[in-house]
Parts: sequence; structure tokens; C-alpha cells
Amino acid sequence: MSVASDGLEGIVAAETVLSHVDGDRGRLIFRGHDIGDLAGRTSQEAVAALLWSGFVAAEPTAIAGALGTARGVALEIARPLLPLARGLSPVEGLRLLLAALPDTATTPHPVLATAAMPVFVAALQRDRLGHPPILPDPTLSQAADFLRMLRGAPAETAHVAALETYLVTVADHGLNASTFTARVVASTRAGVFSSVVAALCALKGPLHGGAPGPVLDMLDAIGTDDRIEPWLEQAIGRGDRLMGFGHRVYRVRDPRADVLKGVALSLRGGANRIRFAEAVEAGALRVLARLKPGRRLDTNVEFYTALVLEALALPRDLFTPIFAVGRVVGWTAHILEQTQGGRIIRPASAYVGPMPKAAA
Repeated sequence: MSVASDGLEGIVAAETVLSHVDGDRGRLIFRGHDIGDLAGRTSQEAVAALLWSGFVAAEPTAIAGALGTARGVALEIARPLLPLARGLSPVEGLRLLLAALPDTATTPHPVLATAAMPVFVAALQRDRLGHPPILPDPTLSQAADFLRMLRGAPAETAHVAALETYLVTVADHGLNASTFTARVVASTRAGVFSSVVAALCALKGPLHGGAPGPVLDMLDAIGTDDRIEPWLEQAIGRGDRLMGFGHRVYRVRDPRADVLKGVALSLRGGANRIRFAEAVEAGALRVLARLKPGRRLDTNVEFYTALVLEALALPRDLFTPIFAVGRVVGWTAHILEQTQGGRIIRPASAYVGPMPKAAA
């Protein structure tokens, strides 16, 4: 009799050349490159070229140009639909616009899906504020153009670099819930856009893509330095989860946390609370070591994601859509890999219900 694995823990569901998550050593590898060697040193366009290699026939410079052109295509798709998204949350509005990407599009679908993300998120936010969308600039990078389209003015170099590093850092992360969802849908040959929409729906769940916002809620609740350890001790005593600490896979520190902490330090000193967050992190690690001595609960990517995105003056309810702006590169790479050779994904289930009664 087969034994069910809750949450598919320990089950290998695919072979991939794309990314490797080593939870015991705290390493994240993209096609042979440690994340620390990519983030802060390369662009989202270059990481797309790396992850799409062998699936999309284009050099990094050609991919950058294709994404720039495709952003213009995406805006024309979005314009007539923006009124329909009013009243929806940002992630729900993004879901609506992504669903409108046509399977008949002549632009390569991974390119259009990736280009559409920043255009759609920026257009939705501007429409929510009563402003018209801004025409994309195909000469800019994805990160620079997104901030420009969102703010209505060019972003300063430090902000573009910070967002660029974030988008690269979150581009892929093994078979997380949304990526696995994308591969399941792709295995049916539903297509890139349907698979990306499905991935976004999985990301919408608060246990997957919604953690950075609650990190800021936690900082709000703590408020001042003198309340840090008492507040954390009370939270743990109630059985609350400390947002931004611990990870399903990593048994040591999340390597992405170190990358984004470096980004946060580069933004420190402005109108932000990075110094306070550093104090909270230090206090949390002390409290966790004292109250949960048998468990290794270290800082994860959500903690410094929250600080970086807040320092960039991005609204909290855009955090999940902005995560999707970065993760879509990995989603599309996995979709292409699954479509290239994978069978339809069809796991078995263990029936634990009643059996029919034997006839008398």
C-alpha cells in the first residue's frame, strides 16, 4: 500500500535544469550560478535569457529588445480592460488582464507574459489612482520601465538597482506551489498564458505570496525598540508565527535574505525604517533561539523583501503582484521545460473513505 506524503513532502515530481534549492546548505542555484553571483550583478532580461536558454532562441540583448517591444503590445491589450478591473484587488485585476492575453499572439508567449506583468501592474495601480496608463519605453529595462510607468517619472538609479536585484532574486525557486501549479497546467498543453494565470492564482494564497505584507504589519504592531523582545515573546507564547522567519525548505538562513538585506542596506538612511527592522530581526533571532532551542528558524526572503519594497514606496497590496513580475521568468521557463518533454502530471491518491458494504 502506498503512503501519502502530506504536502508532497520529499516527493520528487520533476527533473529540471533550471534551479536547485539546497535547504541544508542554504544555496539557491540558477543553471549553475549561485544566486549571490547573479543578484545585483545582472538584469532580469539576462536571467530570462539564462533560464529560457534552449527553449527560446534569442541572445540576452535580443530578449531585452523583444521584452521592450512586447510591453507596448501588452498595454494595448490592457487599455480597454482597465475599467473592468476597478473594484478588484491588484492581484485580482492582474489575473483578469493576464487572462486576456491571446493564444493567437505572434509575440513569443514567454516574452509577452513576462513583458505584460510590469505593464499590467503599473496600469492597474495608476487607474486605481485615477491616472491614465503610461506608454512603455522599449529602451529601458523591465525594472526601470516598471518604476517609471508606476510613478509617472523616471526612477533614481538606486531604486532601479534595488528593484532589479529583487526581480532577479525571486525569478525561480524550485517546485514551489505556484511553479508546480504552472507545470501541472502546462503538462495538459493548455499553453503558456493559461499556465501563468494558474500560477498567479496559486501565488495569491496567503501561505505562498502574501507574507511580505504581514512582515510590515508586525513592524507596525511592535512600533518601538523597547517593545521588540516583549512583543515577540508574547507572540510566540500565543503560538503565532513570526512573519519573515523560518522556511519550509531551508534549514539554515535563506540565501535570498542575505541578498535583499544588502539591498536594504543600500537604501538605508532615507525615509524608511530599515534600521528598526534590523533591530527587530536581531531581537527575533535571540527570542527564537531562547524559546525554540530545538528548531532553526532563521530570516527568510519575505523579511527583507518587505523592507526593500516599502523603501521603494510601493503599496503593500502590490507586493504579491510585484513578486509575480519577478517570478514570471521562472514560471515561463518551467512551462517551456514541462511542455518540451514532460508527461501529463497525474499523481495517485490514497482513498481513505468507506468501502461499499458486502451484499448479504
